[in-house]
This record gives sequence, structure tokens and C-alpha cells, in this order.
Amino acid sequence: MIILGIDPGLARVGYGLIETSNNQQKMLDCGIIRTEATQQESKRLVEIAKDLGNLIDTWKPDIAAVEKFFFYKSSTTISVVQARGVIMMTLASFEIPIQEFPPMQIKLALSGSGRADKSEVLDGVMRELNLEKPPRPDDAADALAIALTGWYHQQIN
Repeated sequence: MIILGIDPGLARVGYGLIETSNNQQKMLDCGIIRTEATQQESKRLVEIAKDLGNLIDTWKPDIAAVEKFFFYKSSTTISVVQARGVIMMTLASFEIPIQEFPPMQIKLALSGSGRADKSEVLDGVMRELNLEKPPRPDDAADALAIALTGWYHQQIN
């Protein structure tokens, strides 16, 4: 099974792809979809949809795991929510089943604590995927954590 993890954003969408087989998981790919701040927001959203569609065409994931947006007061909140909507629409248009996880659940799955810090989650990602060095940038590492949470969720259900 191939799982696509997504850490939504407007400037940077983190993605991580893992393959699971025989109770083992390995990283296939990770990175970011980057949009330029100088572009109109509408063009940035189109770029996210296009690049995500290309990833889906390349890897053909069986499911997607997406971080639920944690609301906070910020000037970028609406833009990130719009980007997340484009991500959800793109996944749905490819008929990929979507799982959504809040940050606390992702932290709990990777570290055993819903209050874990980024380094504890990163340690869990590296351990579970048997990585020698941390995936970069941070958005990609977060997306791998989200994908692993999706895999754990599959094991429980």
C-alpha cells in the first residue's frame, strides 16, 4: 500500500510517500510543493493542484493522510485553509480515500505523547522509516509523520 502524507500550506505544501508491506514501511519520496509569494493567490492554488496531481500520477497512492488545520490567529490562516481545500478537492478528484488527523494525534502516533515537540516526532519518523538522516525540509518530515499516522490508523481499523 502506498500512502501519501500531506502537510498543507500555501507557500509550501509538504508531501511524503511511504510504502507499506508485511508490517514494514519505507520512504518512497518526500519534498515540498513550493509556490511563489509574488504570484496571485489564485495562481498559487492552481500550482498546488497541478503539482499534487503530478505526484499522484507518478506514485498512484492508495490513500492520503492530511493534517487537519489547527486554527490560530494569523494573517495566513485563510490562505492555508484555501490551500487545504484545493488539496482535498484534488485528492477527491483522483478518488483517493482521505484520512484527516489533528496535530495532537500525529504527535501521539509518532512519539507516544500528544504534546511531543518537533524533534520527538522527527525521531519517530526516522526510527519507523529506518532513515540515517532527517528528511528535509521540515514540511516534508511532517508529511512523512502524517503518512505514518495514516498507516497506523489502517492497522487499527
